[in-house]
Amino acid sequence: MDSLKAQYRQIIETILQEYANYISGEEGIQQELIFDREKDHYLLLETGWQKQKRIYGPFLHLDIIDNKVWIQHDGTEDGIAYELESAGIPKDHIVLAFKSPERRKLTEYAVS
Repeated sequence: MDSLKAQYRQIIETILQEYANYISGEEGIQQELIFDREKDHYLLLETGWQKQKRIYGPFLHLDIIDNKVWIQHDGTEDGIAYELESAGIPKDHIVLAFKSPERRKLTEYAVS
């Protein structure tokens, strides 16, 4: 299972880095990648100012819990779950944690 976790870590870090590179062109907004490999928390935060409005918060937040990837927050248009799948993580190892447990049952993804 350690090799599976290592594979998932690499996939998550690569995807988050790609998003950080893609959205980094917006003036006044910085992207912060936070990788806690010991506790398996992975975040892409946005910070800065847009005109007079403070920008601060998660764009993406993923955790690895019990060898599954939990999507805690997804600020993408299409959903990061599709990219995780394309990179090799099976649907039954992806939890849409931002949905209630009842609503998760209606998806093709893992319930928990």
